Amino acid sequence: MPLHTSLFGPALPDTPTVLAVHGLTGHGRRWESLARDHLADLRVVAPDLIGHGYSPWEPPWSYDDQVDALVEVVDEHIGPWARPFVVVGHSYGGAVAIRLTQRLGADVVDGLVLLDPAQGLDPAWTLEVATDSLTHWDYADAAAARSAKRAEGWADIPDILLDKEIDDHLIDLPNGRVGWRVSAPACAAAWNDMARPAALPPPGTPTSIVVADRVDPPFVRPDFLAACAAERAGSVEVIHADCEHMVPFLAPDLTAGLIRAMLDRA
Repeated sequence: MPLHTSLFGPALPDTPTVLAVHGLTGHGRRWESLARDHLADLRVVAPDLIGHGYSPWEPPWSYDDQVDALVEVVDEHIGPWARPFVVVGHSYGGAVAIRLTQRLGADVVDGLVLLDPAQGLDPAWTLEVATDSLTHWDYADAAAARSAKRAEGWADIPDILLDKEIDDHLIDLPNGRVGWRVSAPACAAAWNDMARPAALPPPGTPTSIVVADRVDPPFVRPDFLAACAAERAGSVEVIHADCEHMVPFLAPDLTAGLIRAMLDRA
């Protein structure tokens, strides 16, 4: 069953195209404000990953399975006339984007923009986070869900965007409470993958990595940055952003600028 995919921008053959991969517990429509307000002349293809939003929730949910599903999205929505294209990934989606680019190759993907990519994380910490998230998976009502978001890195996100997240992504659950339109087991499996060793962007693929400096402990691990500096020095740039983890919402000008620079370079 194919991934549910949101499409933004002109559907013209000569329109530059961006594949946007959301983070854990997210969904494709999170890219709407960036696409509408900052990239309106570009075509943005934004799928819901497996276990997220309106895409299938059934396992398997591994990195490889997410990449397999994204290859199908590329085949369906990004024709030969739009290739090569740029991939942007946030958080867990950044880790998936690296592996997708490894699979597709330079003839298909000509640039990566990684927004606080989460991979190679400490296993003890990921166990703690995954366990806590499952323990506090649902909420009494929308007000409680909103309060939890504000405490989880969304403190500085404009009200209009948080309101939209509530409208788009919060659902009633069978137990009478509310929760996000996401599979809890799929998210637990994703934390397992993020504890695996980090993958590097393919050699020679232009890559911009944004590090959100207000995240503690950081999702972008020092050893990953050191490996990029040692093994991908000619193709990887690192940009530090003075913000929390939700970089697409908190630094949209920076995000859009990096995407456009990647397209211009191509």
